[in-house]
Amino acid sequence: MIEKLEINHLRTLDALYKFENLSAAAEYLAVSQQAISLQLKKIREILSDQLFVRTGHGVVATPYAKLIQPHIRQVLMHLNDIPLPHTITPENTARTLVMSATDYTQKIIVGELMKDLRISAPGVKVIVINIESASLIQKMRQGDIDLTLTSSGYVPEGLVSEALFTEKYLCVTANKNIVFDDHLPLERLVEHDFVVVSPGIASFKGSADSWFEQQNLPRKVHVSVPSFFIAQEYLKQTDMVGFLPSRLMPCAGLFEIPLKKYPPGYEVVAAYHPSAKDDAFMLWLLDRIRQKFPAIA
Repeated sequence: MIEKLEINHLRTLDALYKFENLSAAAEYLAVSQQAISLQLKKIREILSDQLFVRTGHGVVATPYAKLIQPHIRQVLMHLNDIPLPHTITPENTARTLVMSATDYTQKIIVGELMKDLRISAPGVKVIVINIESASLIQKMRQGDIDLTLTSSGYVPEGLVSEALFTEKYLCVTANKNIVFDDHLPLERLVEHDFVVVSPGIASFKGSADSWFEQQNLPRKVHVSVPSFFIAQEYLKQTDMVGFLPSRLMPCAGLFEIPLKKYPPGYEVVAAYHPSAKDDAFMLWLLDRIRQKFPAIA
């Protein structure tokens, strides 16, 4: 029967403990004395005890009521300690933040964010996992992942997606035999073998293939890798060419090949479950990311 107790019941008991008088307890709670009497009757039925018995000057607690008094007060103290949304600040937040991120966003965003959190939100612990796609919605709904940092095309339906900034591509290589004046014509670029990045899917199709086809210049893809960091390493060790996000450059061992036209970039986004859309800490976190990473013009 204890589960039938309501918060108002606990407040009524607490007032009776304090004042040992029904009218004084009613005045304290800003209700009528009749309301207090009805509440006490209900509580007696739930707990199967008189709880308070009348005396010449008010009421006195029964032995059972005295026994449960510390528990009643402790519950009310915990209730009063529950923070309201507007009172939560990064400085007083204590939680674990689980982020699912691509290799690119781990390097570019998460690293900077860690430094900020250490100062602005020292009570926040961070778990970073590789990008999750197959069961992302389910894991977010269960609270296993709080935030994902990825590109716009990889966010499943059902999540709230917020644009952070737009990234552009640079054409790079380690092949010093590629010579050009102020830029390399696309017709000469496609004569070289390409490394492409295809995260999550084993494919020789990269994000720029449709753009090259629009230029009537199909390219030769020789190697497909799952991440930009692997692409960097393979480009350093071969004579191939490839496109990397501009924020990953400069990179030792690689140099940029300037072009007159470039494939379109992509939008870097943060995505989270709709249940977190009013999370004060999450809103603060996203705002900090936007401040640190303005769009590249």
